[in-house]
Amino acid sequence: MNSQNPYDALLLVSFGGPEGQDDVMPFLENVLRGKNVPRERMLEVSDHYRHFQGISPINEQNRKLIAAIKQELADHQIDMPVYWGNRNWHPLIPDTLRQMRNDGIKNALGFFTSIFSCYSGCRQYRENIAEAQASLGADAPEVHKLRMAFNHPLYIDASVRRVEDAIHHIQADRRQNTRFVFTAHSIPMSMAEGCMYSTQLREACRLIMESIGDYPWALVYQSRSGPPSQPWLEPDVCDYIRELKRETDVQDLVLMPIGFLSDHMEVLFDLDTEAREVCDELGINMVRAQSVGTHPSFVSMIRELILERTTGSEKRAIGNMPANWDICPADCCTYDHPRRPTRTKSAKGS
Repeated sequence: MNSQNPYDALLLVSFGGPEGQDDVMPFLENVLRGKNVPRERMLEVSDHYRHFQGISPINEQNRKLIAAIKQELADHQIDMPVYWGNRNWHPLIPDTLRQMRNDGIKNALGFFTSIFSCYSGCRQYRENIAEAQASLGADAPEVHKLRMAFNHPLYIDASVRRVEDAIHHIQADRRQNTRFVFTAHSIPMSMAEGCMYSTQLREACRLIMESIGDYPWALVYQSRSGPPSQPWLEPDVCDYIRELKRETDVQDLVLMPIGFLSDHMEVLFDLDTEAREVCDELGINMVRAQSVGTHPSFVSMIRELILERTTGSEKRAIGNMPANWDICPADCCTYDHPRRPTRTKSAKGS
């Protein structure tokens, strides 16, 4: 660390997932603690994991992303160790911060595996970090969050490449009539009202489709978990597909999980299983585009975000919205939900 670069590590912060059947219920109890989610829904979700031997792919995908980030930094002579902490399963954020402290880390940058602003994808992670810091005491490492980069040109490029790869699986003479559907995790309306989640999602979709061409497209939602009485963002992806078939003679559909950075459980079950079953029932050829994962453009984007903070390089953004801020306003991503205190100097960004 030097006076020009006050940061001595990168912390990748993610959701976490079980890595065996015995992990599933403790993991879900961590996820749903304090939330108004019926137990029947928790049992339903636990059954999803049984289809995959109780293993969520998210941890292995994060390991691959970390390896790609380390290689990217090494290739550009950036000497910065990379740590990893999860909200809901091992390695847990408090354990990782303790290890960072023991390793002598003072000030880290944080990359959250969520690229659109909302309470659960941004502010809650900052609260998780603040709680872990409070438990460690005054010598806990600072963590300053990298900005949300939903409109970074390299993120858009990686997303475009994934969609283009999917198009190639559609019969050439039918591609001109393809419909494009982007999905993101639904959130409660009361959460959506306190953030730019839907606005950022729609802008990212628009930027992707600018490169793909003049095709009909829609942004829909998936994976809601709240009680039926609580309004969540809609339409649901399966409901939308059924309605689309009623209104059009759609034959080919590209489904892109824009709200997910890797193909984890919600993608594998809610899209590759449930949405595909709906499409098969309706006679629609569904091609699911991969999430950005470890696409080279996406990994390069993470390096650029680091350089913005360590060298003051240009904050790149395209489209109709400016580059997002580094330091969250006090009212950023607020949500009427019991939450932990946010440490003033740490986990900054949105």
